[in-house]
Amino acid sequence: MSNLLILGGRAGEHLAIRIAKTLNAELGEIEVKHFPDNEIYIRIKSDVESKDIIYINSLQRGPNDLIVETIYTLETIKELGARRIIAVIPYMAYARQDDRFNPGEAISIKILAKMFKSIGLDKLYTIDMHLHRITNPKEIFGEGFENLTAIGEIAKYIKQNHSIENSIVIGPDEESKQWAQIMAKELGGLEYDILVKRRITAEKVVIEPKEVDVSGRNVIIIDDIISTGGTIEEAVKVLRKLNARKLIVACVHPILVGRALPRLLRLNLTDLIGTDTILSPISKVSVAPVIVKAILKFLK
Repeated sequence: MSNLLILGGRAGEHLAIRIAKTLNAELGEIEVKHFPDNEIYIRIKSDVESKDIIYINSLQRGPNDLIVETIYTLETIKELGARRIIAVIPYMAYARQDDRFNPGEAISIKILAKMFKSIGLDKLYTIDMHLHRITNPKEIFGEGFENLTAIGEIAKYIKQNHSIENSIVIGPDEESKQWAQIMAKELGGLEYDILVKRRITAEKVVIEPKEVDVSGRNVIIIDDIISTGGTIEEAVKVLRKLNARKLIVACVHPILVGRALPRLLRLNLTDLIGTDTILSPISKVSVAPVIVKAILKFLK
């Protein structure tokens, strides 16, 4: 693809490299650094004029700085005369701040969406965005927005590396039901259910069982995000009390803040799986195939 240029931000270059290779496209270069006062400096070192640009950056761990980097970069690509701009934001920050829960609060995801929309992108992809109260994200991001899913790629990994016989898919809370449904279908129509979560603080949750029968069965726990690991830890404890056998935990976005990773490793799980929307020690599944498929569909 001679007219296609792939660019990666600081949290997306690993995917840009994979995608450029898969598409046999040119891989460009962006210089990003900080001045002594911590203001950001961005220079696009590749020629973008009259080209179709795919820019990839994930708004994770330190999202505020990455948001500035991403918005500044996309606006610069536009100013430099790119023909079409496709932005890929594998992890969309602030998606959980989707309502005003207390007077005066910022609805952060709506503000972020306006910033992206103002650039005039031709397409904006994200992966398994945490959509809870926003039923139609196109209303805030624009018609070019598309929310892809990586659950199918995680399911492929599980089928290749584990037996799914006598297994059930479990979501740790009500919000995870959508991912549990997809995972169950991708694994050939497995049974699925969810647990009940009550949040005590930002880091402390209580998980309560429903009338779910996991006794003597293998369990695949799926969620979109693992942040502190608290929800997964409590879910595992509950499921073991219900006599579950082997436990596989999977998520799309392994944020893993603080001591989340050792907290999860101490659970002695059969497997702990994340994708490379965010690079981490558990990023065993790449979302590159999902992104490539969507891009090819758009460009044809």
